[in-house]
This record gives sequence, structure tokens and C-alpha cells, in this order.
Amino acid sequence: MKTVLVTGANGQLGKSIYRIAQDYPELDFVFTDVADLDITNSEAVDVFFQSNKMAYCINCAAYTNVDKAEEEVDKAFLINATAAKNLAESCRNSRTVFIHVSTDFVFDGTKKTPYTEEDTPNPLSVYGKSKLKGEAYIQEIWDKHFIVRTSWLYSEYGNNFVKTMLRLAETRDEISVVNDQIGSPTYAGDLASFLLEIIDKSSKDYGLYHYSNEGSISWYDFAVEIFKQHKKAVRVVSIPTSAYPTAAKRPAYSVMDLSKADDSLNLKKSCWEKRLEFYSRIMQIDNENI
Repeated sequence: MKTVLVTGANGQLGKSIYRIAQDYPELDFVFTDVADLDITNSEAVDVFFQSNKMAYCINCAAYTNVDKAEEEVDKAFLINATAAKNLAESCRNSRTVFIHVSTDFVFDGTKKTPYTEEDTPNPLSVYGKSKLKGEAYIQEIWDKHFIVRTSWLYSEYGNNFVKTMLRLAETRDEISVVNDQIGSPTYAGDLASFLLEIIDKSSKDYGLYHYSNEGSISWYDFAVEIFKQHKKAVRVVSIPTSAYPTAAKRPAYSVMDLSKADDSLNLKKSCWEKRLEFYSRIMQIDNENI
């Protein structure tokens, strides 16, 4: 039986993996968060790996507050870069396959066609820079790795754009959303399945991959669809990014090309509209069972 360490277990991706772990009875999961394992502490990581034999490590831990990272630069780099370095070193020493989750924010958004793994990153924000540094550490330290960049993640858990929109809809009848940032919404449950399929198939096609749900859309159109599916009578006002200034700059276009994951890892494709429908049904069922 393969033992799989999942760090950042209390985040939305970690919880999404936990939710489907029972579908992989041949895998033995060890879920940790900062209270169980401080991955920013290299000695603690070393001791943990020496005491526990892991076949795989999935790093779901990340500093994801994009705007706050502009102020908390050291903290963002500590969690997104140094911690990735610590895990990569321990994975190398213990011959553990390392699966690390990164972001579309490593790109500057100047392209008009989907970004491939060969495109040169140029992050605009501290968040993007810290995640890119984490990627670099892993690539330098341990060759048996999968770095998976994803985008616009949402789930039943934690804070995300879908839940924010639905929360605002409870008190507002009009919401302004930017219309000139284009990306691919991704259901975290699908990303979780993709990561576990890599393990289940014992893939050795190590390297950098892009993963998201298929299709591209603006935040404005995404909000419209969210309210439509949840039957919320909210008027969505389309505004440019210039009308909604934030501390961190975001890429105007961050759609990613999925062909490498499709060719090498037999990617199961799902369009973002269908996955949002699936998510909406789950949320309704969960609410009914409360």
C-alpha cells in the first residue's frame, strides 16, 4: 500500500482530497496541517520524513491571500517558496515523489492564447513571485516531482470567489465585477482527482503541468453564471480592472494550455460550466442535510 502525505489538509484542496480519499482504498493517507507539521521548519520536516515512510507527498499548503502578500512578503515567500524547498529536500532524501500545486499567477497575462508549460513566467505580484520561486526550488532539488499549476480554484471549503459571490448575494441586489480578467474556473474536487490519478497510475512522467477545467471566461461572466445557477436575483455590473484597484496586480489573461497533461497523464477533461453545475448541486445537497 502506498502512503501519501497531504500537507495543507485544512485548505480547500486538502479537504477536497480528503473527501474523495475513500475512493482510493489502496492508498494510505496521512493528512497534516501546520499544527501537525510546520513545513516552514526544515528540521521538523526532516524528522517527520525520517519517522514516516512516504511514497508520495502532495503539497496543498500555500499562502493565497494575493493582496495581503504585497505587505507580508516574507511570510508569502516562507510558505510558498521556503516550505516547498524543505519538502523537496526531504522528498529527495527519502525518495518520495513530490506533487506540488502552483498557480497561473506566475504569468503576466500579456498573451492572447493559452499559456503552455514552455512559456516564460513573469509574475506581477508577490504571490506569483513566491509561487514561482517554490517551483524553481523543487526543479533544482528533486527530479521526481510533478508541479501542477492551476487557476481560479473554488470548492465547498474555505474562501473562494464562488462562496464570496453567494455570500454577497445575501445582502446585496447589485454587485460590480471586473470584466477584463480572463481565466479558467477550476473545481477543486477535479484537481484533487487529477492529483490522485497521477499516484493511482504510478506515472513517471515527471515535470511541470497545467491543469484547470476547460474553457475561459471573465470574472464578470463567471459571477453571472453563479447567480443564474443558484437562482439569485442579483444584478451584476460589468466594470474594468481600473475601476477596482487592488494592492496586487493580476494577469489580464491567464488561460492555460492543457494539452501536455492530456497527452502525458490522460487528463479527464471537464468544462467549467458543467463543473459549476455539479458544485451547485453538491452545495444544495449539503445545505439540505444541515
